[in-house]
Amino acid sequence: MKKLLLLLLAMVAFSATADAQGFLKKLKDKALEKAKDKIENKVERAVDSEMDAVLDGKKGQKNSKAKNQADDAEAVDDTPDAVGQNQKSDFVRGSVILFQDDFATEQMGEFPSKWDVSDGSLETASINGKKYAHSNAPDSRFSPLMENMKSYLPDVFTLEWDEFFCKAGEIPDFPFEFQFLDASGNQTGHIYLRYRPGSPDCYGNYTFKKGGGIDQNVGGSMDWEHLKQYTKVGQWNHFAISFNKRAFKFYLNGTRIINLPNVAAPARFEFIIQDENPYRGVANVVLAKGAVELYQRQSTDLSAVEKAIAETGKFVTNNILFETGKATLKPESMEEIQKVADYMKKNPSVRFEVQGHTDNQGSDKINDPLSQQRAEAVVKALAQLGCDEFNLRAVGKGSHEPVADNKTDAGRAQNRRVEFIKK
Repeated sequence: MKKLLLLLLAMVAFSATADAQGFLKKLKDKALEKAKDKIENKVERAVDSEMDAVLDGKKGQKNSKAKNQADDAEAVDDTPDAVGQNQKSDFVRGSVILFQDDFATEQMGEFPSKWDVSDGSLETASINGKKYAHSNAPDSRFSPLMENMKSYLPDVFTLEWDEFFCKAGEIPDFPFEFQFLDASGNQTGHIYLRYRPGSPDCYGNYTFKKGGGIDQNVGGSMDWEHLKQYTKVGQWNHFAISFNKRAFKFYLNGTRIINLPNVAAPARFEFIIQDENPYRGVANVVLAKGAVELYQRQSTDLSAVEKAIAETGKFVTNNILFETGKATLKPESMEEIQKVADYMKKNPSVRFEVQGHTDNQGSDKINDPLSQQRAEAVVKALAQLGCDEFNLRAVGKGSHEPVADNKTDAGRAQNRRVEFIKK
């Protein structure tokens, strides 16, 4: 009986072993088959990928082109506003400085040494660390001291200055006036602005005598809806005028807000401050000879850049402007930078060394890094306009390579420049 039982157990064990071995063999075969399939699929995918790259190249290009177009469409979202801004930001400072005063060397509380008054009084004051000519009497009228006080404006000129617009609650309101006069003292142009901090509200009007001997005036008005998008509350605001023989343009923070094609040529100008309050006056005044040509087209501007580079191998400009002591580009600088951008797009293989130069006001420790930062700011602006940054190299020259005498305002203005050196 025992022998029979042992025989049965042996048969069962042999059967279980055989089944297990069969199961393991099947499992092994299945694993091998699966691994083989995996390798074959991997190879097939690699081959398919390579074939897609070859056979579907056009499709890939099409997809890439579609993506680029989509990217371009996304990038163009802001184009209408940018174009509109550029069209209204055509200010270019004249090339020869006739008068300049940033009041930096004036003594606080004293009368500004480069100015004269016909009414009222002035003193040097400061807002946020920036000195300016402050009106300390009602109805102050003041103008720059010039060799010929009756007539000093050329037939083509630019004029710039800064004003501070205070925040709500500091003062109820303040008016500001500017006027052009002929050599006999007759008014040929007048601008009036009134600002009420807190409303906020800024409005005004202007009147100009027409040119060509016509006994007639041309004028208009400005309201807050027109000015609010350009006005900086609690900050210094930059005003500018461009006059070319008969064409008058007026700018607020780089944006043109008055554009008159035919007004009488002025001989001199005056600032007028009607009321006495803590913030009334002007800062950083620059009068320069020259301006953008009458109705000058962009293509003509571009030709000027091309001509300069063709003749000298470089384009030198004093019309790329920065905030005082900073590497922050002023809005009016974009017109000049756009000219260079257009040239680079037309000549994509051209490479430029963008050099920043300063005058000798301040130490090399300050001017050297500042000039480098300003050159880098120009390179960044060009890149944002679509230029290849690979073709641009920023170099700061500080005050080490002057082109004019740093002892005069006009000379220092010439030394503050940006040069585009073709490489």
